[in-house]
Amino acid sequence: MPGSVWFYFVDVFAERALTGNPLVVVTGAGHLDEQMLKAIAREFNQSETTFLLPPDEPSAAAWRLRSFTPAGAEVLGAGHNALGAWWWLATEGNLDSADGSGRFTQQIGDQLLSVEVVSGGSGRAEAIVMDQSAPSFGTVVRDLDPLAAALGLPAAALRADIPAQVVNTGAGHLLVPAAGRDAVDRARPDSAALLAVLQAAGGEGCYLFSLDPLSAEASAYARFFNPTVGIWEDPATGTAAGPLAAYLIRYGVTGDGVKATVLVEQGHALGRPSILRVDVDGERVRLSGAGLVVAEGSLRI
Repeated sequence: MPGSVWFYFVDVFAERALTGNPLVVVTGAGHLDEQMLKAIAREFNQSETTFLLPPDEPSAAAWRLRSFTPAGAEVLGAGHNALGAWWWLATEGNLDSADGSGRFTQQIGDQLLSVEVVSGGSGRAEAIVMDQSAPSFGTVVRDLDPLAAALGLPAAALRADIPAQVVNTGAGHLLVPAAGRDAVDRARPDSAALLAVLQAAGGEGCYLFSLDPLSAEASAYARFFNPTVGIWEDPATGTAAGPLAAYLIRYGVTGDGVKATVLVEQGHALGRPSILRVDVDGERVRLSGAGLVVAEGSLRI
């Protein structure tokens, strides 16, 4: 199948180049089959590669997004995989909402989710705001000893006053409260052991967090591990920050029991500091952020 596709590297949740979470966005791949999409994701070897594709129903969505890890796992949910793609669309001038509102709909899997491009006075994109699914609360891991051991930590490094629980706003991740930021930094997961814990709990990835962030404005400091899809560590995980925000409200850590704005610090352990903003109002969870397009090229296939 001779030809080429265009690709773009976007640093998501970043204020300057070479920080945040790098994403590859691929365009012009609508004619390629799934195996080729997975092969391209493997070639780029980033935590996720997102393909901008025509939607199943053009009247229902502007774009269909499919995202794959290097291991070939398809990533659902609206996180950095989607936000980076919309940032590229907005900054490259490839968007034009019919009513001028900057509001669009994206298709991810079988879900249709709202997207808003927020522009400043100059008309240039300043942020992308995306709806995630309504939060659902799943399995609570009550035996903390195996979980702590899987994270390479003593049991005392995990908090027992709030639960380690799987929460889903598009992807279900196990949220694990640590006793402090030092415990988060000291984690050295055993991938096989952590995978076993996640499979037993029905979670995809593990979001280890503490409530003593570096900045006074933030609510939490976190690291994300996902052996389920072959990701050792991710520097900024929107599909985990959304669940964490809903969790913090549910357990009275922040907000008024219904709504709050939550800022999550992530990526420091990888030298790629990131800030993720999540606004929760009841069942509505909205992730927002920006980024930078830092590279582009053509891939011959």
